[in-house]
Amino acid sequence: MIKQNNFELKTDGPVVVIGAAGVDIVGKLKGDLHEGSSNPARIRTTFGGVARNVAENLARLGQTAILLTAVGSDEEGERLIKAAQLAGVNTEYVVRCEDYPTGMYMGILNHKAEILFALDNMEIIRNITPQYIRSHAKLLKEASFIFVDMNLPPEALKTIFSLAKRYRVPICADPTSMHLAQRLRPYLAQTFLITPNFAEAALLAQQSHKLPSRRQALMIAKALVGQGVDVVIITLAEQGLCYASSETNGHIPAIQTEIVDPTGVGDALTAAVLFALLNEMPLDEALRLGVSAATLTLQYPGAVVPDLSLERLYDQLVI
Repeated sequence: MIKQNNFELKTDGPVVVIGAAGVDIVGKLKGDLHEGSSNPARIRTTFGGVARNVAENLARLGQTAILLTAVGSDEEGERLIKAAQLAGVNTEYVVRCEDYPTGMYMGILNHKAEILFALDNMEIIRNITPQYIRSHAKLLKEASFIFVDMNLPPEALKTIFSLAKRYRVPICADPTSMHLAQRLRPYLAQTFLITPNFAEAALLAQQSHKLPSRRQALMIAKALVGQGVDVVIITLAEQGLCYASSETNGHIPAIQTEIVDPTGVGDALTAAVLFALLNEMPLDEALRLGVSAATLTLQYPGAVVPDLSLERLYDQLVI
């Protein structure tokens, strides 16, 4: 396990997952994109949102996960909650809102399954207020980990980090996007684990953003550890990932596979790593299981592999 200085890891507690949930609409082009015209594509609709994805992955791996999020008082919100419950996620504390519709993400992939651009509407997350967080402080106190994504309003993040510090519960954070990553910067020294891509990591470390390389990623990971983060995992797409902690650092290559849909890949990796650490696996093994989970998700046309299990992770593990 990782050396812990500022918190107590309760391996028998639930993971409290706080952040975005919504509907994903993803279109994969069958050919080149022609602007100003309708383009033939395969279009799929599933449930997504960073926090929701992490919670479902954890639940499918057998880890108790409590989801704190907000959805609309609409049909999409009702269906999202029911689907999460069927996957094993505790949705008892999800807020139902009249003022905003359930969040939505829309992504366009080229024929190689690479993201061309994406849009999202997560205004509903404004309903995750400091008051809402404080009303569920007991859940945070009893958690093994708290996971947050940066869709959360800054005032809600401040409350979460304050309570986590008081209760000595480790926080795992996903920077979520270049636009939102800055919200995490004030809390780096209080964060146990972060999972940025290369661009987000460079932004957090306040280093110039160059083309990603293993050497640069490792340098940035070490710099972020120097700023107080216990474990830094920087994802590098087809180059795999680089990682650093106060005790170790290294690189793990990606597993070569056909890419069907990249949506939710980072969320699967994060969930598998948290699951492995809670089961007292060494960091290196936890990261390899994370890469395995990411690979399985790349092969699936949706944000979460529906039959995810520890057995499937080890079956996929060829590195």
